[in-house]
Amino acid sequence: MEKLFTVVLLIIVTVFELARGEEEGLGACFIFGDSLVDSGNNNYLPTLSKANIRPNGIDFKPSGGRPTGRYTNGRTIADIISEELGQPNYSPPFLAPETKGSAILHGVNYASGGGGIMNQTGRIFINRLGLDVQIDYFNITRRQFDGLLGKANAKNYIMKKSIFSITIGANDFLNNYLLPVVSIGQRILQSPDLFVDHLIRNLRGQLSRLYALDARKFVVGDIGPIGCIPYQKTINQINAADCVSVPNQLALKYNARLKDLLMELNENLPGATLLHANVYDLVMELITNHQSYGFETASVACCSNGPMTGVVPCGPTSQMCQDRSRYLFWDPYHPSEAANVIVAKYFIDGDTKYISPMNLRQLKDL
Repeated sequence: MEKLFTVVLLIIVTVFELARGEEEGLGACFIFGDSLVDSGNNNYLPTLSKANIRPNGIDFKPSGGRPTGRYTNGRTIADIISEELGQPNYSPPFLAPETKGSAILHGVNYASGGGGIMNQTGRIFINRLGLDVQIDYFNITRRQFDGLLGKANAKNYIMKKSIFSITIGANDFLNNYLLPVVSIGQRILQSPDLFVDHLIRNLRGQLSRLYALDARKFVVGDIGPIGCIPYQKTINQINAADCVSVPNQLALKYNARLKDLLMELNENLPGATLLHANVYDLVMELITNHQSYGFETASVACCSNGPMTGVVPCGPTSQMCQDRSRYLFWDPYHPSEAANVIVAKYFIDGDTKYISPMNLRQLKDL
């Protein structure tokens, strides 16, 4: 009897949550990607890439400033977008034990620090979730939605009301192609063009696989100016005002091919809308004109480690800036919450310079 009551209660809660979402025109936010949007999946992996240590999350209000596994001082871009689009909760990490039942109705986060488009990307960290594995996990979620809502309602909810966000690719260069300890042989065997071909071919299959699982509304971010992050500036020993040219050239090469891929898929996947988020140009704008956006610096990380400020990840022994809102970069690799807020708002309500063919609010209402 107790078990039956629990099942009935779960059904009532699920129907209530779905009805509220239908009324507000909302669905689920499914988040795929790397450490830029990881909300804690790596907490549950035996990996060298973790952010569940102080002072990460010091400005994340829902946790009271405790680290959650987010690689920044506060909210990620995905968190902010979910808030602005009216989601009642952030998409929980797939690997968290509590991510089940009605907790998945507003979305799930599959992103993983160190993950990439290619399965071998990030192997220096020992464990991480690449995009193929993340989609495997979404397939599990997809079946759970059928059980929660019934097949017809689940299909409608996911196809018409849910957004799929993909933020990935930087690690395929930073922690694969450009990392001598694991890939110098690959760079000898593969030219940049061949490597980018491989990335685009893999991503085409991955996006098509999500489409086959009923994804229809996508936003896909390109790679930012990775030659401008403090890590690259430190290891290449360049002036603070400069950026490392090779990583940026590789990012631009990939981004051009990505834009073509998204146009191709928009034409060839019936009913799908794939948005291109122009991360590179937007972040470069913030870096170039950082003072106009209220940042004191776009070269130095807020959470740093003395002479190794651009190499060692943020942790308990790090020095921290006093005003985190004045720093574009939180640590050697990731933007601060203040930067994430600006980027997210451009993608939500901006024009086609940074998000095309429409913005995220228009995609939600499509």
